[in-house]
Amino acid sequence: MRVSVETTSGLERRLTVGVPADRVDSAVDKRLQDAARNVRLPGFRPGKVPIKVMKQRFGAGVRQEVLGEVISQSFQEAVMSENLRPAGQPSIEARKMDAGQDVEYTATFEVFPAVEVISLDDLSIEKPVADVTDADIDDIIEVFRKQQGKLVDVERVAAEGDTVIIDFQGLRDGEAFDGGSGEGTALELGSGRMIPGFEDGLIGASADEEKTLNLTFPEDYQSEDLAGADVEFKVQVKTVQELELAPVDETLFSQYGLSEGTEEDFRAEVKQNMERELRNAVEASVKNQVMDAIVAAHTDLELPSALIGQEINAMRQQMFQQFGGAAPQDLDLTTILPDEMFSEQAERRVKLGLVVAEMISQYELSAEPAKVREAIEDIASTYQDPEEVINWYYSENEQLAGIESRVLEDAVVEKLLATAAIAEVKCSYQDALAKARPAQQG
Repeated sequence: MRVSVETTSGLERRLTVGVPADRVDSAVDKRLQDAARNVRLPGFRPGKVPIKVMKQRFGAGVRQEVLGEVISQSFQEAVMSENLRPAGQPSIEARKMDAGQDVEYTATFEVFPAVEVISLDDLSIEKPVADVTDADIDDIIEVFRKQQGKLVDVERVAAEGDTVIIDFQGLRDGEAFDGGSGEGTALELGSGRMIPGFEDGLIGASADEEKTLNLTFPEDYQSEDLAGADVEFKVQVKTVQELELAPVDETLFSQYGLSEGTEEDFRAEVKQNMERELRNAVEASVKNQVMDAIVAAHTDLELPSALIGQEINAMRQQMFQQFGGAAPQDLDLTTILPDEMFSEQAERRVKLGLVVAEMISQYELSAEPAKVREAIEDIASTYQDPEEVINWYYSENEQLAGIESRVLEDAVVEKLLATAAIAEVKCSYQDALAKARPAQQG
């Protein structure tokens, strides 16, 4: 087999491969001979079809199958012999494919870059330090009570936070416009669901009152026809409702995982969960700063566009599944979720993946089984049957690999933090959670 390599630009390589004719032709002959033992053709006894007839009937199709397999196999052999690490699938261009002649093709692809790890000895980190206070627990329980509360009719004017049941019609120059009307619509005042001024205009309204709201659509409104338009809304307020908080009792406790116990037990359970969330938030905040530093230190690292494209596609599919479910086969997701939406984050992920992998290799790090078990147990502790969740992770190779990957990343972070300057920053529980959000979203 003949192999030559050409660097076309940056990380792109063009591989020219020549495969001896007999490797293809002998494989075609063998496959036809094997098929002849079982094929049935009119005028021939089973297993007695001459190889000449087999070539006439099936030779072209079998040759195409063999060519595909030979190209795939020889490409793998070629990149191994040339010590190349392809990043993404190659683009294959046939040059010679005729029977009886040596096969020749070119494969164009990108390779993984050589990663030079930049020292981060001057790394500075701010570590949030917070406590879970009684007031924080009160706030969370208040959220639970709102979530499990119910709306009740009230005989007073509407205030922010109330829900009003309304009929409304929007008019533009005296004419109704599409999407501008509704009947029996429940609207929470202050939710921001409607255009600016709509909800504010209903504060102070009472049941059975009619209101006329003269408003202007925002200039950046999603409908070009209505963007910046002056409109009038006629609103009939039918009912004013306020949220009645759920009582702090056994029913509320059971809704959030405590099957039996007192309010003191419930608060202890809530505090334990909040402390776990706080611990994870602090770790995420610190990890995000380390990852930011890695990205900033390796600005000159050239990234394979194939890997970026793969990451963009994965992020696009993930977003669509989160908000829209499975995409129809004939739907081009790039039209509604263009590459530009994901390119910056995809480049960050690819760069981190390359550099962190090199760090793991250089530092000789491994996913210690005890650390993997600890990570799985931490996740499982939030479920009703932790042991079942633990067993599931260990039975699902893909899920287990994801945990091992996270443990390896954490090992890199721990390694870099060993020489970092860490400044503890006192903050509230909510501020600590807020500092972690960019890391969790990324």
